This record gives sequence, structure tokens and C-alpha cells, in this order.
Amino acid sequence: MDYLQAIILGLVQGLTEFLPISSSAHIKIVSELAGWGEPGATFTAITQLGTELAVLIFFRKDIGRIIGKWFRSFGSKGGSHSAGIQKGDPDVRLGWIIIIGTIPIVIAGFLLQHYIRDQLRSMWIIAIVLIVFGILLGLADRLGRRTKTVADVTYRDGLLIGLAQMLALVPGVSRSGASTSMGLVLGYDRPSAARFSFLLAVPAVFGSGLYETYTALTCKVAEDATCGQGYGLGPTVAATVIAFVVGLAVIALLMRYISTRSFLPFVIYRILLGGVLIALLSVGILQS
Repeated sequence: MDYLQAIILGLVQGLTEFLPISSSAHIKIVSELAGWGEPGATFTAITQLGTELAVLIFFRKDIGRIIGKWFRSFGSKGGSHSAGIQKGDPDVRLGWIIIIGTIPIVIAGFLLQHYIRDQLRSMWIIAIVLIVFGILLGLADRLGRRTKTVADVTYRDGLLIGLAQMLALVPGVSRSGASTSMGLVLGYDRPSAARFSFLLAVPAVFGSGLYETYTALTCKVAEDATCGQGYGLGPTVAATVIAFVVGLAVIALLMRYISTRSFLPFVIYRILLGGVLIALLSVGILQS
């Protein structure tokens, strides 16, 4: 992969990671149309570290508060401050909810990673999934009550949203789209559904990205042919940096947008893109 390809793919990653339109699908589509071949799950996971760093920066106050209080809750139970945190602090509870909500995608990713890489990256699957989950997002956005906020997240809701996030292992679903849709179905307002979706994604994406980074480095050292196509360190770093910068801007714009407007433009975009892909696949311009 040369630097031009890395810049373009990093830009695509940053633009699409936080929008409910599937970054993995767009990276594959752009790569196929440009004739670059499959960039692979490893490259996608590593560049996602850049976009998740953008989440850490944008939500740094929330994340820092949650992590700090969660760890302090394990302090001496004899102290009134730590005991108060342990008994019912909402940030400690939210920390546990995020941990519980992360479990489904961790289990599914571990057990199904080879199947996902080999069987679920078909362009036909991506096209159909874009349309189906676009319709589901539209229904959730239209029918959801939008009366709850992040402060109202329960353990049950966190687990259900975590199960929805698990579906994002299939390219075309969209991590933010699936978890935000479930949040809307459960009655959360749009900004709260998106905010919890971003917070929930942090452990899973960082874990996946670090694992894939380790895998890529060990494969390169071992020169193992079964490790798949390798990418140079320079282009991968460039893509990750670009994904971070663009992703940070996209988060800010998205949160401002959905505070007053619906997800309808993204629903329409997903359906149109899925339809275009089906047409291109049918006439042979794209290969499945």
C-alpha cells in the first residue's frame, strides 16, 4: 500500500466510522472500485485506533470521570467517600454497564473471527446489509420515544445495546448504527443513544486494534505467509493519523447535527448505496 492509498483510506475511515453508514463497508468499496484489492480486517482495525482516540479526546471528561470513579470504587470500604461511590454512583454503574455491554462483541469476535474474515466480506452481503440496517435505523429513529438519557441506562439496556454492537462484526452493519438504533428502540434520545454508542465502542475497538496490531507485527517478524497481505508501517501510521483528525471533526459535527435533526439522511444514503452496489455487482463492474 503506498501513501496515496493510505491517505485516501484513512480519510474514508475518519469520515465514516462515527456515521451510521459502516466504515468497514466503505473501505472495502473504495478499495474495490480503485482496484487496490482487499485492505483486510487488520488494516481496518489498526486505523480504528485513530478514530477511537478521537472518541477519547472528544469525550475525555466523561471517560476520565467514569474510569476514575470506577477504580476508586474498589478503595477502602471504610472510607465514606469510596463507600458512597461503591454503593450507587451513576458513573461507577455506567462503567460496569459498559463492561457488561462489551462482553457480547468480545465473545463473538473471538469465536467467529476467521468466519467473519473469510465468509462475511462479500460485496453482496455488504449491499444487502446496508439496505436492511438502513431501514431498521429509519424505523428506530421514527418510532423511538426519545425520553431517556445516558443517566437512565440500565444493565439490561447496556447488554441489549452491546448485543446490537456485536452485529457490527458484519461489514455493512455499522457499529454506531447498530448500537444507536438499539438505543433509539429502547427509548433514548438521539444524542444520548449516540453518546453511549461511542462510549461502549471504546473497549472493544481498542482491544481489537491492539490485538490486530500485535498480530500484524508478529506476522511480519515471522514472515508467515498465512498472515495475509502486509502493510508498511509508514502508510498505516499515516492512515491512522488522518482517521483521528477527520474522525474528531466528524464526531463534533454529528453530535451537533443530531441534537436537532433525524437520522433520515443516513437512512436514505444507506439504501441508495446498497442499491448502487447491487446494480454494479449485477452488471459485473464489481466482483462479489
